Amino acid sequence: MAASVTPAALRFPHSRVLLPRTRLAYIHLRNLLTDAKRDRTAKVSGYVAVSMLDELLTLYLLDGEAANATLRDPQRSQVLSIAAALEKVPAAPEYGEVCFHEADEEQLACMFATHTAAPEPWPDNLTPGDPQSLFPYLASTTFDGFVEIVANENVNYLVFRNGAVARTFLTSAPHGTIVDRVSKLFAREGRIGDLRVTRWGVASSLPVQAPTALVHAYRELVTSIVARLVELGREEAPAIAEQARVSLCAAHPVLEGFSVGGKPTKDATAEAPAVTAAVAAWLRETLWSACDHDANPPDAIFRELTWDRRHIFQSAVLFDQVPWKAW
Repeated sequence: MAASVTPAALRFPHSRVLLPRTRLAYIHLRNLLTDAKRDRTAKVSGYVAVSMLDELLTLYLLDGEAANATLRDPQRSQVLSIAAALEKVPAAPEYGEVCFHEADEEQLACMFATHTAAPEPWPDNLTPGDPQSLFPYLASTTFDGFVEIVANENVNYLVFRNGAVARTFLTSAPHGTIVDRVSKLFAREGRIGDLRVTRWGVASSLPVQAPTALVHAYRELVTSIVARLVELGREEAPAIAEQARVSLCAAHPVLEGFSVGGKPTKDATAEAPAVTAAVAAWLRETLWSACDHDANPPDAIFRELTWDRRHIFQSAVLFDQVPWKAW
C-alpha cells in the first residue's frame, strides 16, 4: 500500500449501497445497526465501514446482525468486541465518514482475514505486482486461498481454487470481462508505490462473536458467585477464582476478557461456544476449590445464582457443561 493511503481512505467492494459514504456527524451508528436488525430490506450481510482520521473501524453484519468488528490503523489491526467498537465512535464526531454496503459473505470472510491474520509470504524471486509472473506462479502451485490487490485506495479480492481464479470481488464498475477488470488493476501507467498484492490461505467463515448480553451475563454470574462465597466466609474466594482464571487462560484464551475484580486485560471477542466452554471450566474450578462442600455445596450456590437468567444460560448450553443442575 502506498504510504499516503491510510486505512481510513480504503474502499471495499460491495454488491449494493445501503448508505453511501456520509459524514459521520450526520449518522447515529447505533440506530443504523438497530435498523439493520429490524428493517427487512436491511437484513443483509455486509459491512459498516467507519473512517476516523487514520483509523478504519469495520463492523461485519450477517443477516442484519452485527457479527464481528475490527479496527485498523497504519501500524496494526485488531479484533474488537461489538460493544468496544461502538464505544470507539465519539458521540459527536467532527471528522470521519461512514458507509453501509451489502457484500457477499465470502468477501466478508476475506476482509476479516486480512485484518486479523498474517499473510502468506511470496517467494523472493517473484514480483507479485507483475501479472505475467503472479498468475503463472499461482497456477503452478495450485494455490488455494485469496489474493488482495490494493490499488491506491481500492481494495479487491481474487479467490483461487487449484491455482485458478474462482471468484472475484472488485471495486471497479462491472463493465467488461473479469480478465479486463483485473488487468486494469495492474495497469498502473508507470506509477510507483500505489499497488500492493498480498495473499492469504483459504478464508474461514466469518466468526460470530458471542452476544454482548451473554458476555455481560457471564461476567455478572462469576462476580456474584465470588461475592456469595465471600459472604459465606470464604474470604480467599477472589484469589482462588483469579488463580483458576489465569491457569485456564492457556486452554481458554477468552478468559483474558474476564476478571474477578477490575477491568479485564483484553476484550472478549470469541464465539459463543468458546465463551461458554471457558466460563464453565472457570466455574467448575472455582466452585470445587472455594466451596464448603458440607455447609454450602456448589450445586446450591450455582442453582441460586443462575436462576434469574436460567433461560439465557440454557440457550447457551452452559448447564450441559457443568456437573450441577440448575433446577
